[in-house]
Amino acid sequence: MEMLHGTKLDSVSTVEEGSGPRKPNHPGKWDLRSMLRNPEVLAALGSGCLMLIAWAVGHWSEGWSVVLYVLSYISGGWIKAKEGIKTLVTKHDLDVNLLMIAAAVGAATIGYWNEGAMLIFIFALSGALESYTMQRSRKDISSLMELQPETALLIKDGEVTSVPIDQLKIGDQILVKPGELIPADGRVYRGSSYVNQASITGESVPVDKTEGDDVFAGTVNGEGALYLEVTQASDATLFSKIIKLVEKAESEVPESERFIKRFEAIYARIVVIVTIAIIGLATPLLGWDWDTSFYKAMVFLVVASPCALVASIMPAMLSAISNRARKGVLFKGGAHIENMAQTAVVALDKTGTLTRGTPVITDFITGSGITREELLGICASVESVSKHPLAVAIVSKAEEENIELYPTEHAQSITGWGMQAEVQGKLWKIGKSNVLDGKGNETAHSAPEEPEMETGTPALNWKEIRTKLESEGKTVSVVMQSDRIMGMIAMQDEIRPQAVLAVKHLQELGIQVAMLTGDRKVTAEVIAKKIGVDMVFSDLLPEGKVEHLKQLREKYGHVVMVGDGVNDAPALATATVGISMGVTGSGTALEVADAVLMSDNIEEIAETVKLARKAQRIVKQNIAFAIMVILTLVITNFVEGVPLPLGVVGHEGSTILVILNGLRLLRTNK
Repeated sequence: MEMLHGTKLDSVSTVEEGSGPRKPNHPGKWDLRSMLRNPEVLAALGSGCLMLIAWAVGHWSEGWSVVLYVLSYISGGWIKAKEGIKTLVTKHDLDVNLLMIAAAVGAATIGYWNEGAMLIFIFALSGALESYTMQRSRKDISSLMELQPETALLIKDGEVTSVPIDQLKIGDQILVKPGELIPADGRVYRGSSYVNQASITGESVPVDKTEGDDVFAGTVNGEGALYLEVTQASDATLFSKIIKLVEKAESEVPESERFIKRFEAIYARIVVIVTIAIIGLATPLLGWDWDTSFYKAMVFLVVASPCALVASIMPAMLSAISNRARKGVLFKGGAHIENMAQTAVVALDKTGTLTRGTPVITDFITGSGITREELLGICASVESVSKHPLAVAIVSKAEEENIELYPTEHAQSITGWGMQAEVQGKLWKIGKSNVLDGKGNETAHSAPEEPEMETGTPALNWKEIRTKLESEGKTVSVVMQSDRIMGMIAMQDEIRPQAVLAVKHLQELGIQVAMLTGDRKVTAEVIAKKIGVDMVFSDLLPEGKVEHLKQLREKYGHVVMVGDGVNDAPALATATVGISMGVTGSGTALEVADAVLMSDNIEEIAETVKLARKAQRIVKQNIAFAIMVILTLVITNFVEGVPLPLGVVGHEGSTILVILNGLRLLRTNK
């Protein structure tokens, strides 16, 4: 353990001269230096330079020109030749790499050194561009791992000590200096700053953090020192969950890409057979001389090769994945982007997805002889020993209104109903409103239904009040002093602020929205009406969600499921694409899901569908364009004849164009 000598708690918040917040990583931007470090880019550039020098030298020395051309061939072709030989040896298949090398060598054998070198250079350049695109796209996802902190500043006995993050425990207090990475999920108990959360949530604007706010490991602190209480062990943080997801996820290949790969192997054999046939049969059958037959065969070998077809899909899919990663949506593979494009229905879990998952008090109704403040203080006192979400909501409400709690005695849970405790010598009970129907706790069910107000005002009809509150989708609890009802509390799960817009944007895309929940029908329908959901399925256990998803898939086709809990995992696995909430999502949901909303922003679902549809359009454009270019060049070669340089430019130029068309998906809307 390394001690920071002389560092005391009161002095650590000072910002050292020249220090400042670390600038966040922007993996989505093009970086010339990293591009030049790519071996395929260097090989392609070297091949092009040698080709130009060989062409210039050829004006006065043919021998040296040939030597330089050979070096150009080697520089640009050795990587592709190695890949082609590996495919031939391990899979016993031909691919475009060997076809292009064979065409270049063939051109050289009949004296077209410059054309062969041009073919190698452009082929190597298009391959390098595709390789760099894939590397760039993967980096947008894997760059997250570079932000994994290794140590934390632990505050203990008034001194600050640097310790490995795996030694941190829940409840430990740590210091995060200005500009440093936050090492653990925690809650601010002192200090204020802004935090750049782009690496985790995709938010482009830093978020202000002050006392009581939560922060995430792997995000970057701004200009102020933050004192945190650790809330998650190092292996349970949101950051570590996403790291595990990235490390484990396999890059799933889209079905269209798998088809192109199968097609490539068959097509390459056909091209080789036709090329050999032209060389061997054109002279006796068509009367061409040997040079013409061989030349046209080499042109055919170049223009018929499926380079552009092969490059039509993956650069576009990887660019789409990269785009979404920078906006806080992490996909496990291109197959899921392809499936998202065909989305017909988006099914959303209610609690924790459309709502925050934490109830808040909406109504507080008091009976006779007690004020609202007194009753709230008593309720919070009774519930202060419970960790139930409804109890936490009551205590939070009292804290929010600065209401002091009373000393309690003999506090205990009443199984299946609620809580009771003695406050100021009187027995108070808080629990389910089913006591109004003669159900629930035996000691509570005899409470009067309509107690008289002490002021002589008309009696409150507690059943009517309950019916009205429950019709609004609220959970109702009664507050009792001994066997007399003194008040009623209504609570409701808060709807996420972006839920209404998220549903609206999906519907604007022609997608139907369904809500799946285990809540009661009344509550579910009230929430659905407020949000604008098309279909509501309530009172569902996990197996019920799975059954409804199967029915939706049978009726509509591709269905996306969005959820956050362990109980959502079977449904996420059943859907065409399962999307888990990143911040509130359970480890099981993250494991099963095909994509993760790292900032829990469900508005990004509609944006992702739009991008997926755009990716699908681009892939179709690329395939149609590639086929058109191949057919045009092949037909022209046999009818009129195509010069080899023009064939090289047409074929490899089309490959570069389809790659660049796919790269358009890297652009993100601000």
